[in-house]
Amino acid sequence: MKYKVLATVIVAGCFSSYASAIEVELTDSAWDGVKIPKGQQCQKFGGESPMTPALKVSSIPTGSDSLMLAYSDRDSEKMNNGGHGIMSYKIMSTASSVTLPKVPGHSYDLPENFTMIEAHRSPGWDKEGAYMPPCSGAKDHAYYVTVKAMKGKEVTATTVLELGNY
Repeated sequence: MKYKVLATVIVAGCFSSYASAIEVELTDSAWDGVKIPKGQQCQKFGGESPMTPALKVSSIPTGSDSLMLAYSDRDSEKMNNGGHGIMSYKIMSTASSVTLPKVPGHSYDLPENFTMIEAHRSPGWDKEGAYMPPCSGAKDHAYYVTVKAMKGKEVTATTVLELGNY
């Protein structure tokens, strides 16, 4: 009986669709993952041409055709889980790493290969757009991005990158 249970666990593990982790790092020296850089907050609080940080994504599983990015404020229920905007970035299915350019805040004008999935959830708080930069008014909220490698609608890998506090 003991062996039968063990065999079931092994078989279940073999067919799991659990996505592996990908590596994501900040490539802009102004972003350190601890504190949001000056000027990169929303316009309401003095942001100057705020943008997402440029990112390097590596260890992308073969066959993935896009990266989904969900920008969030962990300390705001409304703005958590993609509340600051969700977008996808088209990649070649053979790419194992890619560097993503910056995306402007408060705009629907996205760089090439980006597609908006969901605009940020607080257009009445500050200017609308695909991405809302950190906008807590320096209340020490924690901002992060969830990056998922996708193959169609299937998640092939995922990770969370801390952007910093503001």
